[in-house]
This record gives sequence, C-alpha cells and structure tokens, in this order.
Amino acid sequence: MAGRDPEPARYYVGVDVGTGSVRAALVDQRGILLAFADQPINQWEPQFNHHEQSSEDIWAACCVVTKKVVQGIDLNQVRGLGFDATCSLVVLDKHFRPLPVNHEGDSRRNIIMWLDHRAVSQVHRINETKHSALQYVGGVMSVEMQAPKLLWLKENLRETCWDQAGHFFDLPDFLSWKATGVTARSLCSLVCKWTYSAEKGWDDSFWKMIGLEDFVADNYGKIGNQVLPPGAPLGNGLTPEAAKDLGLPAGIAVAASLIDAHAGGLGVIGTDVRGHGLACEGQPVTSRLAVICGTSSCHMGISRDPIFVPGVWGPYFSAMVPGFWLNEGGQSVTGKLIDHVVQGHAAFPELQAKAAARCQSVYAYLNSHLDLIKKAQPVGFLTVDLHVWPDFHGNRSPLADLTLKGMVTGLKLSQDLDDLAILYLATVQAIALGTRLIIEAMEAAGHSISTLFLCGGLSKNPLFVQMHADVTGMPVVLSQEVESVLVGAAILGACASGDFTSVQKRTRHQEVK
Repeated sequence: MAGRDPEPARYYVGVDVGTGSVRAALVDQRGILLAFADQPINQWEPQFNHHEQSSEDIWAACCVVTKKVVQGIDLNQVRGLGFDATCSLVVLDKHFRPLPVNHEGDSRRNIIMWLDHRAVSQVHRINETKHSALQYVGGVMSVEMQAPKLLWLKENLRETCWDQAGHFFDLPDFLSWKATGVTARSLCSLVCKWTYSAEKGWDDSFWKMIGLEDFVADNYGKIGNQVLPPGAPLGNGLTPEAAKDLGLPAGIAVAASLIDAHAGGLGVIGTDVRGHGLACEGQPVTSRLAVICGTSSCHMGISRDPIFVPGVWGPYFSAMVPGFWLNEGGQSVTGKLIDHVVQGHAAFPELQAKAAARCQSVYAYLNSHLDLIKKAQPVGFLTVDLHVWPDFHGNRSPLADLTLKGMVTGLKLSQDLDDLAILYLATVQAIALGTRLIIEAMEAAGHSISTLFLCGGLSKNPLFVQMHADVTGMPVVLSQEVESVLVGAAILGACASGDFTSVQKRTRHQEVK
C-alpha cells in the first residue's frame, strides 16, 4: 500500500522588539527555531533619564528581519505571526502619524522607552493618592509604567503632543495594529502597565484622581476600549500593505501581542521537563519562577489564586498564562548594568584587545580569566572584600524605590584586568542577590518557588546562570531552545492561526537543555 505524503510543514514567525534590536525567528509546529535574524534599532537620550525611540525605525527593522527569516521557504506554509516588545509608550496623532515626546519637537522620536525615568514627580503624586488600583502593582506604581508618562506628556508637552494625540499604544500593541489595522489592545499590556483589570475593565476613579480624566470622557478610545487575550487573532489578519512590508502573505493570522518578558515567560514556564531527573518534574507549574534576563530582568511567578506581594507587580489575571494570576518582580538594569560597570573600567581597552585576539566576547574572556585567577577556591570567593549594590537605576522590586542609587565598596588603588574581572563578578553576584530578595518577598506573601527557569541574553552567560543557582540555592533550568522569547512570540502566531487551541497546548512542546 502506498504511503501517504507527509503533511507539509507549518511555520510561524515570531518578532521580538527588545531595547537595542529587533529579532525575528521562523519556528515550526514542534517549536523548533529554523531561522533567525536581528537588526539594531536607534535610541536617543536627549537628557539624563529621557530615553526615546522611533516607531517608524522599529517597524522598518521588523520588516528587514522578517524578510530574512522567510527566505527560501514556501510562504504558503507560514500560518501565523506573533509580536512581543518592550513596554514602551508610542504616541500617534488622530491620523496615526508620529508625535514628538520631546521638547525639541522631533516627531520621529515618538516613543518614551520603558526605562525612561522622566516622570518622577508624576509617579510620586500618583502614589500619594493611595488609590486602590495601586494594590495590583505591589502597592507602589513604578515610574516605568504608562500612567505617570502620560501625565508627564499632558503637563509638559500640552500643545505639541497631548492635544494632538489620537492614540497611545504600548509598543507590542502598536506592532499588531501596524500589521492588521486593528487598534484592539492586548490584555497583557493593559493589565500590566496601564492599570486595566481583566475582570472589571478600566477604573474611572483612578484616571480622574490622577488628573487624566480626559480618557474617561472619550471612553478610553485613545488608550484602548477593545481588549483581547494574548494569542487571539486580530481582524482579517495581515493587511496587504503590511504583508508587502514584511515579505509575508496577506491574510495570515496575526495574534494579540505580549510584552517581551511575558513572551519569554510563556516560552519557558510550561517547558516539558520529563526524563531529565529534575526535582520540579512532579511539581506544579506554580513552583517555577521564570527569570527573563536581558537589558533588565523580570521575575515571573504564577498562581491559581491572587497573591499580593509588596513591591512586586501584580497580581495580574491571565496576563501571561490564561487562567493564572501573574506576579512580576524585576530589576530595572541587569545586562545594562554589567555593560556599564565593565565598559567604564580603566582596564576595558585591554580586555577588548585580549578578547578580540582570542575571537571571544569580552564576557567569555572575563569568565575564563576568573577561572584562571580563582586558584583552588570556588570563583565566588574572589569577591570576599568587594561588594556591589546594583540599584544604579533605582530598585524596581521588592523595595520599589526609584531614588535608590548604586554603590561599590572594597575598591583598591589598582585598576588592572584582575580588578575588572572581580568587579564584574561582584556585579553579577549583586544581581543574583537581588533575585534572591525578590524570591524571598514572593515566598513571604504565599508563593512556593523551587526552580528557576532562565531565558534571555544573560542566560547564555554560564557565570550569570551559576551565580543565580549558588545565591538562591535553587536548581536553574535552561531550555534547549535558547531563544525562548522568540518562541513565545511564535506561539502567539500559532495560537492565532487556529493550529493550536490554546497557548498552553503550544508551550508544552518546549524541552529542557
């Protein structure tokens, strides 16, 4: 009997907009990444703590990487497209044209980035209201959320921006609008960064109390009054115009989006751990903490019932995994802090030269240099006299204090390569200790966490991973697929296509390294 022809492969495209680059991946129905591309994006810092980007620049980068990853395949086999991005604020006018978020009036720079800390006085006033909505952000709103930034725009750029604005998007929602023409927002973005409630919707009293009653008056049209769960299909799929831009077929399914960290959390938290002898094999998914570590780090824990953790964002219902409550701890700068400390050291030029001579990254070189100088003792003991307090950009969790500053104690007069390596180690340890502090706060409030699941750029650094295991005393699990954030974005596309009935069914295909 003749065998049936094998079923043609089904492909999904995931697009991830990080802080410094846009990345795309082509993923098959087994969750295996087949092609990858990345493209840097511009950032502007016109003054201290003001960080801006361009939505047109970001969309152009999305088009470059998407075209690259689908080269050479049958485009008819591409079934869905999913986006994730940083939770930056995109401002457009009533005709969807960019508006300036800066005093210079440069409308190209129409995004206030997630790490922007300009709205200090605004967030202070919001927190002074003690409004009940603040219960769901750990009791204290962060300057990195959207409400203080919106209030800053109203108070500082009234004529050039605020009065002309027609749409305020979280960046992930901007991307799904650009692809489909649908202005519906993702539940993930609105719940996590905009104070929306999955159960009750918008709270009129909150916006009135903080001085943004404008949104209530127009029934939240500018910030979103149609809300969809992540992975839900949007409109009629990819518009012909966007299809041409991206090099994809018109009409393919486009999913409601996720914030980048949440895409990473989705990509790893449901990982299939069977057959690896891991203690977490027989434990519930609620015992896992997903740590998404790149420019910053986010610590994602889920629970069946809401858990209120002081200084930790949430609980957010269905914001990452449908049907579960999410708590989100975080450190505002981790990868960015390591870069800052290493690149600012007097021995950095020597490090660069030696790493280049070995065709290594500076961090691979530093890791091997630490092994060289540790002698018989474990590497962690090299920092017995050197300590870093890592809050160079304030503390997001669990202290929730944006005024905190960084500190290094134990410095000597020498500034050679050994000193740089040990300072780098102390910085990595400080970040790991910050993670432990977040876990302790979550456990004190009712979480029961036993295993860390790491993903993101820093999870590719063995020292970073080992220090998190050492400092927390917990096993660390890494996915076989290192690009968990991109797989998370592709899962959304797979869900939107109808090939998988739920986000959960798709996440179980991930395997352990």
